[in-house]
Amino acid sequence: MAIANQIKALLKSHVDGDDALFLSIAMQMAAQEAKKGHGNLAKEIRDLIDSAKSRPKFAESKAIPLAKPKGELSQLLNVSYPQIRLVDMVLSENIQAKLDRLIKEHKHVQKLRTHGLSPRKKLLLVGPPGTGKTMTASVLAGELGLPLFIVRLESLMTKYMGETAGKLRLIFDAIEQTRGVYLFDEFDSIGSQRGNTNDVGEIRRVLNSFLQMIEQDTSDSLLIAATNHHELLDHALFRRFDDLIEFDLPGNNEIITALKSKLAVFKTSRILWKKVAEAALTLSYGDITRACEDAIKDAIIHNKEVVSQVDLINAIKERRLVRHKAAS
Repeated sequence: MAIANQIKALLKSHVDGDDALFLSIAMQMAAQEAKKGHGNLAKEIRDLIDSAKSRPKFAESKAIPLAKPKGELSQLLNVSYPQIRLVDMVLSENIQAKLDRLIKEHKHVQKLRTHGLSPRKKLLLVGPPGTGKTMTASVLAGELGLPLFIVRLESLMTKYMGETAGKLRLIFDAIEQTRGVYLFDEFDSIGSQRGNTNDVGEIRRVLNSFLQMIEQDTSDSLLIAATNHHELLDHALFRRFDDLIEFDLPGNNEIITALKSKLAVFKTSRILWKKVAEAALTLSYGDITRACEDAIKDAIIHNKEVVSQVDLINAIKERRLVRHKAAS
């Protein structure tokens, strides 16, 4: 019956001219065939999808989410189709290697399954704000051609007993039914250690429900949890994830790479990159990006043809001051 409904949905999306919906349903069918052990058929469907996506008509069209969340689910998930790629990020060699490995595993999923193996699909991202955790979820969605679903924690967490766990069940049903990248940002609000003095019974129940659901998850989706406070997480969570990726503030080399990348869209003059990098130490990638944007905007507004070293360092100092006030 499910196949019949999918065929009808395929025909309707074709008639409506909804290419994104058509290809998304086809991707779901490929995933189902793979689960049934029909590896060759699943590969053929995915190859056809990849071929269709490479066509100019599809590349120029604006993607529409396959299953735009409806009803209560629309209050719990925000969906987008990121276009950024791994090359757009500045990463340490260790993190780059881990993400490369995950992407390769998902692109060779059929080879792995013929040997009874599955790709990594449950990631825990930890590190200070602005170091690239959220962007990593977008990059993985972009690299794999999947929608990115961001869980809206303000709608998930409620004061009523049992209601949050029920909403969490809805999200995990969506994870099973619609392949995508699902991001639980600020995950410590769910995964705090049980037994904390400030803990309440409802939070313990939510964490227990999450542990159960992630353990039982057999979907083809990627589940990503991100937190700035990994020390608050319950120890039982760590073994539920396939990979732990630790993000940190950029060092000199990463800062220089980030500065050059962000300033590539505008002319620069007489910049000693090492000196500027020293001024930017302890700032996050997010802070560095904003400092570069501030320097470029200032140059445009004042009819300057280039961004100078002085302009850039002043923007960095201003960004550092903003960060200091936010932390105090």
